[in-house]
Amino acid sequence: MSEVKKTPNGWVETTLGEVVERITKGTTPKTFSSNNDDINYIKSDALNYGGFLESNKFVKITNKVNEELKRSQLKVDDILLSMAGEYLGKTGLVKEEHLPANTNQAVAIITVDKNIVDHIFLWYKLRDINTVKYFKSIPSQSAQPNINFQEIRTLSIYLPQISEQKSIASILTAFDDKIQLLQAQNKTLEATAQTIFTEWFGKYQIGDDLPDGWRIFQLNELVDIVNGYSYKGSELVEYSDEVLVTLKSFDRNGGFQTRGFKPFRGNPKENQEVKIGDLVVAHTDLTQDAEVLGNPAFIFDDGGFKKMYITMDLVKVVSIHKDISSSFLYYLMKDKAFKGHCVGYSNGTTVLHLSKKAIPEYQLLLPIDFSLIKRFSEIADSTTTKISLNKTTIKSLTQTRDELLPRLMSGEIRVNEFKN
Repeated sequence: MSEVKKTPNGWVETTLGEVVERITKGTTPKTFSSNNDDINYIKSDALNYGGFLESNKFVKITNKVNEELKRSQLKVDDILLSMAGEYLGKTGLVKEEHLPANTNQAVAIITVDKNIVDHIFLWYKLRDINTVKYFKSIPSQSAQPNINFQEIRTLSIYLPQISEQKSIASILTAFDDKIQLLQAQNKTLEATAQTIFTEWFGKYQIGDDLPDGWRIFQLNELVDIVNGYSYKGSELVEYSDEVLVTLKSFDRNGGFQTRGFKPFRGNPKENQEVKIGDLVVAHTDLTQDAEVLGNPAFIFDDGGFKKMYITMDLVKVVSIHKDISSSFLYYLMKDKAFKGHCVGYSNGTTVLHLSKKAIPEYQLLLPIDFSLIKRFSEIADSTTTKISLNKTTIKSLTQTRDELLPRLMSGEIRVNEFKN
């Protein structure tokens, strides 16, 4: 017999449909625009379970097209909810900075009645892991999972007074504000280090007249390349203290993520093991856009596993010179010249593969005296350390927020003081 949920004292049980002004969905334009000054068009992939819209994934439509799609024009404080496919349950909150904007047919646009419910409170309710699980559990009649308006409207909600809603929202917002601040700081730190690298080492191109004391190096003079482990499907298991770091560990926005990990039991070589702080490069790309091919990433998290090994889709890059740090190599490989080189060394029709010669044969211009390289390595190492610490803090804040969220939403934890 299932346990009957008890409504918290002073709260009411209602449904999402009772607290919104409208639920509609986006529309698909016939044409898109390549002009960055045009109207933002938000597709499902710009939503996420963290709830923040990823503006770098926005595409564009013209003002004329936006006027034709009046039904799905967005307003400040609209909540977006992905209704289908792999993005089901992901959300986003529309802010002034995103407007004017429009969205597609797989996204529900939820406008709340602010006399009944605080929009931030409802946004967090939709981000609650229990809500996401509920939507994903609804049977679908199509090949991919999906939900409809009626299933969204009937979502059960425990609703406190507006004052308590705002207090709950402010607690959770404090975590998100700190997370966003640290994420922005990391972007600034990385951008600053990349600017310094370009200023110090990116002035000259192959074929230029070089100043005295500079020459062309091949990367194999500076690094060793370790190829990843070619695993068998039978080696993948549900639970293990060892894990494969895969291509999905590369975030297409840049950086590293543990959601690409695959627990396994196999027999990789000792040198195919990676540890926190190691530098890896994507050797394969599942798209023809080469979004991750040749991208470098630091291993910043072990996901709680005892040992990590890279797959054949990645390589580990190890400096063989005492004055060249992994951080120096990271910013070298973040340079657009290295990316272009890798794309030129790729092949494949449906999946792109990087030639084994690509990284070793990359040519770069450096001073023969490595004192400037050593100095940059020290700066880059300091930057990488700070970024790593910030990522650790972000992970802790995220875990705490995600543990608090369902307990606050259910009334299990009550806010003692409510502010209007």
